[in-house]
Amino acid sequence: MKNVINTDLTGKVAVVTGASGTLCSVFAIALARAGAKVALLGRNIGKLNELADKIAAEGGIAKGYACNVLSKDNCLSVAEAVLADFGPCDILINGAGGNNSKANTDKEFFEMPDLDQDTVTFFDLDENSVQTVFNLNWVGTLLPTQAFARQMVGRPGCNILNISSMNAYLPLTKIPAYSASKAAVTNFTQWLAVHFSKVGIRVNAIAPGFFAAEQNARLLYNEDGTPTERTGKILAATPMGRFGDSEKDLVGSVLFLLNNEAAGFITGICLPIDGGFSAYSGV
Repeated sequence: MKNVINTDLTGKVAVVTGASGTLCSVFAIALARAGAKVALLGRNIGKLNELADKIAAEGGIAKGYACNVLSKDNCLSVAEAVLADFGPCDILINGAGGNNSKANTDKEFFEMPDLDQDTVTFFDLDENSVQTVFNLNWVGTLLPTQAFARQMVGRPGCNILNISSMNAYLPLTKIPAYSASKAAVTNFTQWLAVHFSKVGIRVNAIAPGFFAAEQNARLLYNEDGTPTERTGKILAATPMGRFGDSEKDLVGSVLFLLNNEAAGFITGICLPIDGGFSAYSGV
């Protein structure tokens, strides 16, 4: 298969955290198709090796690295390993992230009787789970950036791409920790873009809308495969009336933002890719 946009990354070294995930595995394949040597970072080395083999079968170059994005020492160690294998990092995609059900409320709206029922309300949110979600999404973006941006500074044409979410703009009900952490990622993207603007690094983010993936499958579909009530609400609030397709709807935006000829004066933005969700008031 060919990429949907012709961005040439020949000779570039790209690092993707969360590479075994649904979206970032697609990004990794696209980067390899564009000519980059891709370092695949994540916790499941088995899945990373499978992805590396898939990329190699297409003629690309990739290698998996077990990495804990919440450990600075581990990130620095992996950065040294990637440097030894491929050379200095040119592109970093911070894709590691996720949610924890214990950081969610059971209901969309709080009502007084909920205090006396077996219902998880805002007041019952588990502190450790909230911290875990925030750390995974924000600290898990900060620490890999500290590790790999060291190899970028002073080398014009380098790029950092963070993965935010539409939750950063319009927080969804039930998932306050995830929404807040993604808002932090968007803000951090702007901060980094300014901070690194004098040393050759552009920093941007994408904010995917609703894409059916393994992580959110239980929220979107019942066990029998039928759509949940939440899915109905999502599609009703998305003017294009469908979920996004990661290969068709995200890859082009990613490759555009990483293209130094097409997007060389773009830094500090978070690009919504949401089928119109953020533009629709509901009426």
